[in-house]
Amino acid sequence: MRPIEFTVELTGERAVTIPDDVVAQLPKTGRARVIILPAADSSDAEWRRAAYEQFLRDDAAEDAIYDTYK
Repeated sequence: MRPIEFTVELTGERAVTIPDDVVAQLPKTGRARVIILPAADSSDAEWRRAAYEQFLRDDAAEDAIYDTYK
């Protein structure tokens, strides 16, 4: 099973429109599993970026003692 990913604008309607180019890739019959993952908003993206930057920072000098343990 090969996933097909696309982005769609949610409008509050109960239906989601599948783009024509995606429809062309789908089998004519059968079943499909649909997963809706809302896109992250800008504040979530900013938080993730800040968390990643913090992760990449060097340890504090007082934590250096733990680097000597094996």
